[in-house]
Amino acid sequence: MLRYFPAALERLTEEFAKLPGIGGKTAQRLAFYVLGLPDEEAAAFAKAIVEAKRTVHTCPVCQNLTDGELCAICGDERRDHGVICVVAEPRDVIAMERAREYEGVYHVLHGVISPLNHVGPDDIRIRELLARVAKGGVREIIMATNPDTEGEATAMYLSRLLGPMEVKVTRLAYGIPVGSQLEYADEITLMRALEGRREM
Repeated sequence: MLRYFPAALERLTEEFAKLPGIGGKTAQRLAFYVLGLPDEEAAAFAKAIVEAKRTVHTCPVCQNLTDGELCAICGDERRDHGVICVVAEPRDVIAMERAREYEGVYHVLHGVISPLNHVGPDDIRIRELLARVAKGGVREIIMATNPDTEGEATAMYLSRLLGPMEVKVTRLAYGIPVGSQLEYADEITLMRALEGRREM
């Protein structure tokens, strides 16, 4: 079989193609871009990957990513440690923090229950959440998983497990996005908006 590019370049392209959301052509563009970098920049890029893999780990309390003993949020005594917001992925913490409204702490599941993808309750960080709640001092758990089938199923499963633990379990309200028009909203979004309505 005829090879158009050196083996090392093909291997680099294959590695980029393994990244989520990166197709073959994008992987090839990234590989060529990296090859075009000055040696110092390419070395810094490679070093950043190795360094991140070596130093970043999960926080023993909330399972978020950190390079310290605890993540910055768990280590912040000004946060309300009696309220835990449950999210699916570390990037969801960033999204919640951008709103600058939430003062509690988090628990990152690192996935959602998805039988089609062979992800069960034991494959995500549910045990760690239950252990946190069992220690006491938690007043409320806010379910902030995505409003899709897997996110809803995970929230329902967790709420059933947490029911006997005498902790308030709430769900984020979902509805009409700010700036959109009512006529373009689907039935489920409208239903959620009605369910989540509040007094003005």
